[in-house]
Amino acid sequence: MWLPPSWYREGMVSGSGYLRTKPIRPKKIVSGISASELIEETFLAYNAGRLREACRLFTRKMLGPDVTVGLSITGALTPAGLGMSSLIPLIESGFIDWIVSTGANLYHDTHFGIGLEMHVGNPQTSDVVLREEGVVRIYDIFFDYHVLLSTDAFFREVISAAEFQKEMSTAEFHHRIGKYVNEREKVLGLKNKSVLAAAYRCGVPVYTSSPGDSSIGMNVAAKALDGNQLRLDVCADVNETAAIVLEAKRAGGKSAVFICGGGSPKNFILQTEPQLQEVLGIAEKGHDYFLQITDARPDTGGLSGATPSEAVSWGKVDPDQLPGTVVCYCDSTIAVPLIAAYAIATRAPRKLKRLYDRREALMQRLRDEYEKTK
Repeated sequence: MWLPPSWYREGMVSGSGYLRTKPIRPKKIVSGISASELIEETFLAYNAGRLREACRLFTRKMLGPDVTVGLSITGALTPAGLGMSSLIPLIESGFIDWIVSTGANLYHDTHFGIGLEMHVGNPQTSDVVLREEGVVRIYDIFFDYHVLLSTDAFFREVISAAEFQKEMSTAEFHHRIGKYVNEREKVLGLKNKSVLAAAYRCGVPVYTSSPGDSSIGMNVAAKALDGNQLRLDVCADVNETAAIVLEAKRAGGKSAVFICGGGSPKNFILQTEPQLQEVLGIAEKGHDYFLQITDARPDTGGLSGATPSEAVSWGKVDPDQLPGTVVCYCDSTIAVPLIAAYAIATRAPRKLKRLYDRREALMQRLRDEYEKTK
């Protein structure tokens, strides 16, 4: 059936505002295409589309000069090399201001900083055979069992120093550990191998929400049996992280969270707002920007309390800022390097906030505001 040209021009075009967005007309992928161009031009739908939105949210809003960016990391990201490839460049560019991590990520990060190696492996290899040959497996990452023993020995030796014989927040603990790892890198002629060392150099505080749940915590516990006086103060962690968020807002800026995975660090970075509002009684509205990379689902409980809209009900996210939230259902080992590449290619470095150096001043503001609520 013949149709007039006007039908194609007009008959199939709706007046709906929903059809005024960018048409799906991707450019052909060619040799030499950059990561940022690939994302902008070809990541148009499904979770590729969400990843494109994540890159835009991170670079266009979260990296504003007045925004304080907190990162949470779970899953074995540092053994997979994401510390070296992505997190250290983000830290050094001033794109990450504070961190909440599992202890495991920081423990495995230390391997690299003290000159130990991890290797690409095959997940189909027999674990019985690997055990017989003294090889430890994290899915498709292989390393010698002595890497664990050497790293344990490093931590036990370091925390025997006089400067560790007291109670401290995990941020102070990791800052002091980072100093030793940084010096070890220098002695070995290494550069940019450890997130802890980079965080130490850049004044980025690093917290662990469950300090006993890792090999680092296990070694701290072992030394306690020998009379070591190191104690990790979880109350200081809760209040210091809340103070960071409060300062971001009271200084006329905004607070952003970049959540990689879930687990305890996810909740710990988000609970800063309920700590301010619900527990301390300080007037606040929630985080301004929310970016999450996850493969969990809310209906099975794996993403409980951490979708942006659900987080609004807890006071974790400012309801007026819901348009500034993105959840990308993707593997962090895929998404994080792409987001880092996009950000480094499209944004100039920011001035380091060096929040670790300002902890006491931030805590004083928190104390002052809390006193006013009594």
